[in-house]
Amino acid sequence: MDSFEWLHGYKFLFGLHHVDFTNPDRPRTPKYSAHYYYNIIKDNGFPLPDDEKMLYGHFREDFMWSSASASYQIEGGWRADGKGLSIWDKFAHSPSKILNDDNGDIACDSYNKIEEDVAILKQLKVSHYRFSLSWPRVLPDGTINNINEAGINYYQRLLDALHAANIQPQVTLYHWDLPQAIEDYGGFLNDSFVKLFRDYADLMFDRLGDKVKIWITFNEPLVVARHGYGFGDFAPGISSGPDTLPYIVGHNLIKAHAEAWHLYNDKYRAKQNGIISITISSDWSEPRNPYRQEDYDAARRVVEFTLGWFSHPIFNGDYSEIMKTRIRDRSLAAGLPQSRLPEFTQEEIKRIKGTHDFFGLNHFASLFCNLPNFALRSGAATVPDPTWLDSASVWLKVTPFGIRRLLNFIKNEYGNPPIIVTENGVSEQGPIDLNDVHRIYYYEQYINQVLKAYLLDGVDVRGYTAWSLLDNLEWASGFSQRFGLFYVNRSDPNLPRVPKSSVNFYATVIKCNGFPESGVPEPRHCFYCVSSAATTTPTAAPPVNINSVKFLGLDLSADDAETGLYTTFALLIVAVVKKSKKSEHVDSIKMECK
Repeated sequence: MDSFEWLHGYKFLFGLHHVDFTNPDRPRTPKYSAHYYYNIIKDNGFPLPDDEKMLYGHFREDFMWSSASASYQIEGGWRADGKGLSIWDKFAHSPSKILNDDNGDIACDSYNKIEEDVAILKQLKVSHYRFSLSWPRVLPDGTINNINEAGINYYQRLLDALHAANIQPQVTLYHWDLPQAIEDYGGFLNDSFVKLFRDYADLMFDRLGDKVKIWITFNEPLVVARHGYGFGDFAPGISSGPDTLPYIVGHNLIKAHAEAWHLYNDKYRAKQNGIISITISSDWSEPRNPYRQEDYDAARRVVEFTLGWFSHPIFNGDYSEIMKTRIRDRSLAAGLPQSRLPEFTQEEIKRIKGTHDFFGLNHFASLFCNLPNFALRSGAATVPDPTWLDSASVWLKVTPFGIRRLLNFIKNEYGNPPIIVTENGVSEQGPIDLNDVHRIYYYEQYINQVLKAYLLDGVDVRGYTAWSLLDNLEWASGFSQRFGLFYVNRSDPNLPRVPKSSVNFYATVIKCNGFPESGVPEPRHCFYCVSSAATTTPTAAPPVNINSVKFLGLDLSADDAETGLYTTFALLIVAVVKKSKKSEHVDSIKMECK
């Protein structure tokens, strides 16, 4: 326990239990370390927790295996065939907004590479492909008064190619590239946005809907609101009202989503027989000390302010009480006459509630909720664990346990709706390495946690989507961070797509529809068992450079192999010289003896 530490008094505390020295009774309270040490003693060491053990089994027969992209990140053709400007076109051409001043003018040139992209999707063996439509490509000024037929034709050709390859499209109406013409009139802050989005959605349902069975209205509205109109680090780069504007943007996004859902439900569902929903992004927030109620409550608030901000109104009709109370109290404390969070009318609550056919979830990482911090909007601070594996993205720590817990949260909070994981993946940076063992490890662990949620917890998971198909423009990070299953060689003007090792791994998981146990006959005739394939490469092994060479059984770069060769020669010379001197010494002794 904490005690008197000699010359240091009570300044340094070593105890497993906290002692309140201000209380005459000196009460003892176990710290997190006490529980941790207790488990070490109980387990007599460090056995692999059940949650981290591989589960072998299959997903449902009609499970949707997909990979994803977004229009601005891959299409290029930024002024081709009548396309209008988007907010990201303007943002990317503003100095110092994107790392290295990268932009999406060409990106992966997918506007001109339909055949190549469909070919790699076939190589990946996915059943579905998630992509987004560029609003300014089909409506250059954002309105139906100016329809660009060339833009619509591009998506019709892409859909036809996908269907010819027996790949079903999952189409997102909005993935962050708002027409600049709409932003010039206030964008998401203007109430007229709701009608403009409805008109755009109506046109897309009418012109493309007979070839699309899965629609997504908005991708990650949290990022649109918080980063576009709060932090200002994403387009359109507004940061003038970080405590107010994101809530107005989010409010209009929710209303626009509901109008698009009702439009599809009333006008198109019967004849097109599709489904429509929204994709919401969220980290999982884990209480830093699960035995402290304050940490648990703070972690819950964080999830309510990320996932719940948009899912609560759509599934339950209104913002959660946690969010409404917290924002109202902070607003009044700041001297405002009312909450910064707009209120829905009773008619709007009825209109919004239930506008979902599934729960679209983007998830990448988890965080510890350290301690309550009431200076922050959620009233809680989050931090990563320094022992978690890194990625190229500062916000992305490899934490497989989080996706299962988040899936269970959705199940328990919203009545176990059908869930499609619409994005999940990990980034890399630095030298090109096609042997992306870290990504294989990430996919293996995360997908297996999804399988546990499905088989063990009864979560209604319907599909999984790997982010991303290609190494593309990662928004403000430019091309420095790479999430792709396929490397895009940007030094070659043809931008060839090159498969990484993770392609073969993910294709195998898809072929097996999960993780079949080694040695068990497979009705699916998997070409090899995922579990054995995953363990052939140690997950902790360092990546092997694509220009590596074999030297004495090791994979080394050409420079290291050359150094090793010279070192070996030097050692051989030393050995020969020593042997020669020893031989001369022996001969001299023999001569003396004679």
